[in-house]
Amino acid sequence: MKKVYLYTHACPLIFILAILTSCSGQFKSNTLGSNNPELTAAPKTGSQIAEYVVNIFEDKKGNLWFGTIEKGVARYDGKSLTYFSTKDGLCGNTVTSIVEDRAGNMWFGTHSGLSKYDGKTFTNFTSKEGLCNDRVSNILIDKAGNFWVGTWNGVCRFNGTDFSNFPLPIPDVEVPSYQATTNWVSDIMQDQHGNIWFGRSGYGACKYDGNSFTLFTKEDGLPSNCVQAIHEDKHGNIWFGTRVAEKDHPDAGKRTGEGGLSRYDSKTFIQYPAFEGLSKNDIYSIYEDKTGNIWIGATGVGVYRYDGESFKIHKGTDRMDLTYSYGVQSILEDRNGTLWFGFSGGLFRLNGSSIINVTQEGPWK
Repeated sequence: MKKVYLYTHACPLIFILAILTSCSGQFKSNTLGSNNPELTAAPKTGSQIAEYVVNIFEDKKGNLWFGTIEKGVARYDGKSLTYFSTKDGLCGNTVTSIVEDRAGNMWFGTHSGLSKYDGKTFTNFTSKEGLCNDRVSNILIDKAGNFWVGTWNGVCRFNGTDFSNFPLPIPDVEVPSYQATTNWVSDIMQDQHGNIWFGRSGYGACKYDGNSFTLFTKEDGLPSNCVQAIHEDKHGNIWFGTRVAEKDHPDAGKRTGEGGLSRYDSKTFIQYPAFEGLSKNDIYSIYEDKTGNIWIGATGVGVYRYDGESFKIHKGTDRMDLTYSYGVQSILEDRNGTLWFGFSGGLFRLNGSSIINVTQEGPWK
């Protein structure tokens, strides 16, 4: 398979990042992981939604849900913000995935198991009930209503009552001895043809068509075998966000390597080395808005917007803000057209020509 590099010239579009005064302060290290095992520490402040907003979801009623690393899940109903944690019955306070089933139940993937919330009570599922691993990284409900649960030890299917392991084939790749994330299923996506795609942190990506698997690795054109995000655009292209595998190296002086963004058109892979942060970097979030723009979170750089022709970036006014607050974990456009961004630094939203920080007190509109 031929690898194609695309060099497109585009002038950066700089927007102002409005960070509240309360966001400033000292940064600390944090070893907790979501779909990003090396989160950059966030400012210590009591007013942020959370230090790490790692998942954003809008339910059928228009409620916004925010998965956090340390505070459980927060719900904004248009009037007030409500937190749900282990004190309320949630399985764990690290919430990395949120989905809603056909009956309106909310499902939360946590690092302590899987939780179902019917609006009143929580029902929890762990390895004791057959879950393949308690550290859940993502959940997909496919078009047929089947549950796919990605964990740090493979993937399993769930029919509402029972779990069944779903073994994925292992590609013929060389895995560094220090890398221990190969069984981590980092993302699951269903494309318009019904194929199920799995991102894996060390084994690349694989596509399941209901009968067989197709494997994709660096040899086929991926920047890295550590795939963190998979997204299909309206044209049927598959976008991959990967991370630098060498960042797992115990020697700090050897933590550089390939990674970044690629696009697959069913024949070839395209990479984007001409743009800062889209190669030799970690990409954890890819999202397509209603108008067809592709938004990409480039760790330590900012958020890119691709309109089908060129990339433009929304940057803050200070490089330190970008370094410490721009670990982009999640992106969502709500029903009103507002774009929300979960950073390793708090919750933000696009407001005209600026990206503003939304704390527990707002501003929500």
